[in-house]
Amino acid sequence: MYEPIRTKSVHSTMAGTASDFPHRSREEELDIQLAGHLAALLAVTDELRGLTPSADLETSAERLAEQVARLRGGRAPLRATPSAAGDPVALHRRAHALAGRALVVAASRADTAAAILAAERMDAHTDALSEPKELSTTA
Repeated sequence: MYEPIRTKSVHSTMAGTASDFPHRSREEELDIQLAGHLAALLAVTDELRGLTPSADLETSAERLAEQVARLRGGRAPLRATPSAAGDPVALHRRAHALAGRALVVAASRADTAAAILAAERMDAHTDALSEPKELSTTA
């Protein structure tokens, strides 16, 4: 019914052997993904620090930077320069979503320290969103 394949696949002849390109393990891929989520959360946290400075945000920013550096083999993350413009409610929502993504990846790779930090940040941003009076910049 079907004609047999008589030539090698274009994909197999172009790629050659499996050792022609680097491979990463699942753990390495999850490390990269987790570091990216935490770095994005750090950037949003830095923006929030510029709008509503607090000791909690300072502490969490440092803890996030430590985790990103650990996951990236000691390379410190780039830090955002906090600005005094922006919507704190939108930033808290964004931070909550990023912390949730980080929590899922941290749980997947069984990284307890990152999972605890992400869960704490989710709780903090949920609390900040439930108290909109404190988020208003025009009060």
